[in-house]
Amino acid sequence: MLDLNADLAEGFGQWSLTDDDALLEVVTSANVACGFHAGDAPTMRRVCARAAERGVRIGAQVSYRDLAGFGRRFVDVDPETLTAEILYQIGALRAFGSVEYVKPHGALYNTVVHHEAQARAVVEAARAAGDLPVMALPGGRLLELAREAGLTTIAEAFADRGYTPEGTLVPRSEPGALLPDTDAVVERAVRLARDGVIVAVDGTELAVHADSLCLHGDTPEAVENARAVRAALTR
Repeated sequence: MLDLNADLAEGFGQWSLTDDDALLEVVTSANVACGFHAGDAPTMRRVCARAAERGVRIGAQVSYRDLAGFGRRFVDVDPETLTAEILYQIGALRAFGSVEYVKPHGALYNTVVHHEAQARAVVEAARAAGDLPVMALPGGRLLELAREAGLTTIAEAFADRGYTPEGTLVPRSEPGALLPDTDAVVERAVRLARDGVIVAVDGTELAVHADSLCLHGDTPEAVENARAVRAALTR
C-alpha cells in the first residue's frame, strides 16, 4: 500500500492556493499548514473537519516563520527556537484535529536533509509533542535522527518534482523542478509503486523506498494529476 499525501490549508484570509475539498477526495493523508508559511485558523479548522469526515489522517506541515516567503527561504534560526516554533505549530493544529505525524515544509524540508542542528530540532519537537511520526525525504539526516530517537519514520517521494542524481529535489528556481504534464506524473507514480525506481533529471535511475507519495496541490493541474495518479495506482 502506498499512502497518498498533499499539502493542504495553504490559504490565508481571502487568498487561496489549493482546492482542498477536491484533493481530500483523493489523498489518504493531509499535510495541514499551521500558520507559519500559510494557513489561518478558519482554513485549518475547515480542512481538519473535512479530513476527519473522509477518514483522511492529519499531519502538521511545519515551517520556518516565513509567511511572506511561503516558507521557501532558509532561516538561520537557532535549534532551541526552532523546536519551540514547531511545537507551537503542532499545538495550534491540535486545536482542530488529531495530529498523527509531522512533515516539514519548503526550505525547512530541504534543509533538514543535511543540516544536523535543525534536523535535531525537528526531532526534539516531534518527541516533545508525544513521539509523533516524522515524514521526510529518505536518505537525509532528519529520518536518520528520528529513527535513532525511536520515532516512527515515513519515507516520502514526490510524484511531480524533479530529482537530482543524488536523490534530493531539484530547487524550484532551476529547470526540471516540476514534471511537465499529467502523463509524466502518472508514469513516475506507477514506476515508483511497481519497481521502487525514480528517474532523475539526468536520466539516472534511483532506487527509492517510499511509504507515502506527495501530490502537490499548488499547480494548476494539481487535482487532475492527483485523480489520475490515484486511478492509475488503483488499476
